[in-house]
Amino acid sequence: MPNIIINAKIVLADEILEDKMLIYDEKIIDIVDDIILSDKDDVTIIDAKGHYVSAGFIDMHIHGSGGVDVMDGTRASLETLSTTLLSTGTTSFLATTMSMETTVIQQALDTIGMHAKNVTGAHILGVHLEGPFLNPTRHGAQDKAHLQEPTLDWLKPYMDEIKMITLAPEIVGAKAFIEALHRDYPHIILSAGHTEIGYEEALQSFKWGISHVTHLFNAMPAYHHRNPGLIGAVLHADVSCDMIADLVHSHASTLQMVHTLKKEKFMLITDAMRAGCMQCGRYELGGASVEVANGRATLHDGTLAGSVLKMNEAVHNMRTQTNISLCEALLAVTRSPARKLNLPKGELKVGYDADIVIFDDTLQIIKTIVMGKERYTCSDF
Repeated sequence: MPNIIINAKIVLADEILEDKMLIYDEKIIDIVDDIILSDKDDVTIIDAKGHYVSAGFIDMHIHGSGGVDVMDGTRASLETLSTTLLSTGTTSFLATTMSMETTVIQQALDTIGMHAKNVTGAHILGVHLEGPFLNPTRHGAQDKAHLQEPTLDWLKPYMDEIKMITLAPEIVGAKAFIEALHRDYPHIILSAGHTEIGYEEALQSFKWGISHVTHLFNAMPAYHHRNPGLIGAVLHADVSCDMIADLVHSHASTLQMVHTLKKEKFMLITDAMRAGCMQCGRYELGGASVEVANGRATLHDGTLAGSVLKMNEAVHNMRTQTNISLCEALLAVTRSPARKLNLPKGELKVGYDADIVIFDDTLQIIKTIVMGKERYTCSDF
C-alpha cells in the first residue's frame, strides 16, 4: 500500500521542493506535482503541514543512548537504542564498540549478529569497531589496558557484521592489517583515529587502505603549520572524515572550515554514549565512570568521553552556527554516509530505501519513517 506525503518542503541535495508530493512504500516511488486518487485507491495520506521532509539520518558512530550501550551485549539494549534514536531523526546507524576485554567485545558482536535485524526502531547497519587497535598515547576515554596490536584472529567470524574499523595506522602490525582488510574485505571502511601518526605517514596509510578519519581533531595531535599531522593530511588528500557537531568537541568555525574543504566527504556523527537522550548525572562508558553536565560527558580528569549529542541537534548546530545551508548540513547525515557505506539510502530518490524524517524549522523531529513504516510521531503533531 503506497503512502503519500503532502504539503511538505521536500529537501533534496541542492534544492527544497514545495507544492510536490512524495510517494513511497518500502522504497521511494516518486516525487510528483499531483496525483488523482479514486475512492478505491488504498493509500495513506500524511499531511506534513508545511514542515520539512528529508531522507533519514545515518549515524556511523554511536555507542549508546537512552541509558543503554552497545557494549551491554544484550538484545534489550539494542532494542532500546534503536527505538530511542527515532526521536532524533536517525533511521539507521552503526553500533559502535569500545576497547574492552576481547571476550566482552565478542559478546557485543555476537549479540549484534543475532539481533540487529530484529530491532523495531532505527536499523542497525552493522558494527563500527572503535578499537582496540589504538595508540595508547591517544586512548581518550578508551581504556588503554585493553588496547592490543591489530589481528584478524578473533575478528574473522564477524567480518560480515563489521562495516567500519577505527585504528591507529602507526602502531605495530597496523600496515599489514590494513592492507589485508583492504584487499580481502573491501566492504569495511578503514578509518584512522586515536592516533599519533604524522603527515607523511598518514599519506602513506591512505595508500594502504585508510579512506576515512574518525572525529577529526579529537584524539590526535593538533594541527601545526610546520607539523600538519593527520589533520593536514586529511585536508590535503581525497579521503573522508567525520566530526562531532556538539560545539564541545569542535568550534563552529572549525566545523565550517572542514566542510568548506571536504564538501561531500564531510560527515557528522554523534559519538553518543548511554547518557544520550537522558538527564544529566553519572553514567558508565567502557567500564569508566562518566559525569554528564551542561552538554558535556567527561571522565574524572576532564577527558571528553563521547557525547550526549542527538543527530537532529548536530544538523541544527550546523544550520545555526555556520553559514552552511540546510541542504548541505543534511547531506552530512544522509547522502554522504550512505555513499560511504555503499547503501541505497540517504536520498529521496526513486528506488532508494524509504527512510524519511519530517521536522520543523528548529529541527524538532515530527515523524520518523523506516523502510516505509512510521516508527515515531511527536505527540504534538
